[in-house]
Amino acid sequence: MFRWKNSSQTEQEHNETALREAKMKELKALIGQLSGRNSLYCSDACLKRYLEARNWNVGKAKKMLEETLKWRSTFKPEEIRWNEVSGEGETGKVYKAGFHDRHGRTVLILRPGLQNTKSLENQMKHLVYLIENAILNLPEDQEQMSWLIDFTDWSMSTSVPIKSARETINILQNHYPERLAVAFLYNPPRIFEAFWKIVKYFIDAKTFVKVKFVYPKNPESVELMSTFFDEENLPTEFGGKALLQYNYEEFSKQMNQDDAKTANFWGLGHSNSNQLHVSNGFSGAEIAPEPIQTHP
Repeated sequence: MFRWKNSSQTEQEHNETALREAKMKELKALIGQLSGRNSLYCSDACLKRYLEARNWNVGKAKKMLEETLKWRSTFKPEEIRWNEVSGEGETGKVYKAGFHDRHGRTVLILRPGLQNTKSLENQMKHLVYLIENAILNLPEDQEQMSWLIDFTDWSMSTSVPIKSARETINILQNHYPERLAVAFLYNPPRIFEAFWKIVKYFIDAKTFVKVKFVYPKNPESVELMSTFFDEENLPTEFGGKALLQYNYEEFSKQMNQDDAKTANFWGLGHSNSNQLHVSNGFSGAEIAPEPIQTHP
């Protein structure tokens, strides 16, 4: 009986794998021959993420991918450089952390209480730049990133407008599907509940389950954090032991170095020309220089 069940399970897994491979081929055929940046973007891993995001419905995945390619052709995220968005990064409201989670994923830290500008266009450009940078610096065996959201100094007066939150969610879930592993909202104030009641309706089911509320006095949520992060690396703002120290000048140097890697990947060169070359893709990117933080 046990052997029969085991054999049946193995056969089922093989059938599932074969079915998914067939759907991958079908999606490739539907999108047709791609060139330039689109061909670099639409790797097998990329197509798999879009299929996964649409529960392996080829038609829906194709539509989603086409919408992303259209968005990328106008937004041009691969052409954004740090000097264009550095003003948004002065306070450290969003930046790549100098540590990874337990799975080796890149970590983005968001501190909405430190919002320093009013232009939605520039804010989204800054966020997209950092998402692209986080992906660029993923280890070879990882495709996802983690978000840590710190609500220190957050209030309704300093919060991002609903329009900004909605656009952030739209970009993340529709143009970077399956790139988010988890988003921890750490110790949000009670007043945040009113904001959340509106924002959550913009979030699709697959993204919604990745959003985790963590309260330092709740043992279960604290334990959940510990499964994702080593407390020696985790900043004290998130219940860890590391001292968080955002250094704008040092971070700017790191981003300028990464800009060269971005240009190299897309074949743009340092002059940001449109000439393209063959690349191994995001998964082959180097790991970024480590911490801008100190330990007590």
